[in-house]
Amino acid sequence: MALDDLLDEHEQGERVRAWLRRNLPGIIAGLALGVGAIYGMQKWQEHRHGRQQAAHAAYATAIARLEAGAEDPGAALSGQEGVYATLGALHVAKAQVEAGKPEDAIATLRGITADPALEPVVQQRLAQLLVATGKAQEAIDLLDGQSDTAALELRGDAFMATGKQEQARAEYDRALAALDVQAPARRRVELKLQEAGGDLPEPAGSI
Repeated sequence: MALDDLLDEHEQGERVRAWLRRNLPGIIAGLALGVGAIYGMQKWQEHRHGRQQAAHAAYATAIARLEAGAEDPGAALSGQEGVYATLGALHVAKAQVEAGKPEDAIATLRGITADPALEPVVQQRLAQLLVATGKAQEAIDLLDGQSDTAALELRGDAFMATGKQEQARAEYDRALAALDVQAPARRRVELKLQEAGGDLPEPAGSI
């Protein structure tokens, strides 16, 4: 190997060593941060999973006490958070209805800051109670914009309660259009449509 080549290799080696001296602390710090971030994420996930398990266990215990009638519904489910708070409030409202206190149940449902995934359920439960307690127009307004079949059926019920059969028929028709032919709710909605003076849609494929 030529002397010039050896000098080039030596110079390159010196450059590499100089670069490492300048940058090695930063590399080590970066690796440490990366390892620390991974460790921190794992610990956070473990903590989160533990909290979820504890919340579920507390919720299950509270529901068991509630169903056993051992204490006041609100007290049994106090301290729940997130989705468990929403589910707990729904159980409280159910217990209040069963105790003959629909107005208390309405107040409970109105007071829920619902988890987004459960908000339609809360609104539909509230709408049912509003219709049952003579507040059908509030139910219509509450469900405005909802397009799932349960909401459409409830809006039809609310319109029927206010004597607006034409609007009720329109909501029942929309609900039937969205329901599968084999859906368990279909026959119920068909009966409601007929009660509202509507005609059942032709079966798919008929002439």
